[in-house]
Amino acid sequence: MAKGVSYDEEFKKTIVALVETGKKPSRVASEYDLNVKNIYNWMKKYGTIIGSDGTVTNNKEIADLIKKNKQLQDEVDILKKAMVIFTKK
Repeated sequence: MAKGVSYDEEFKKTIVALVETGKKPSRVASEYDLNVKNIYNWMKKYGTIIGSDGTVTNNKEIADLIKKNKQLQDEVDILKKAMVIFTKK
C-alpha cells in the first residue's frame, strides 16, 4: 500500500462507482492497492444518494449547495438592510 499518495477526484469517483456496482470495498482495495478506509471515506463524499423524488446527488454536491445557499442568504440580508437605509431618505 502506497503511503502519502494523493489521488485525483476522478480516480476516487471511479473507485466509488466500482463499489456501487456491487464489488466489495475490500476487494477493490486489494486490486488497486488502496486502504479500505479511504474507499469508505470516498464513498461518503462521492457516493450516490437518491432523493425521494428520484433525483441523484452526492454529499459533495449537497455541501456545495449548502455553501451556495448560505452565500445567497447573506446577499439577501445585505440587500434587505440596504433597502431599509435607502427608503428612509
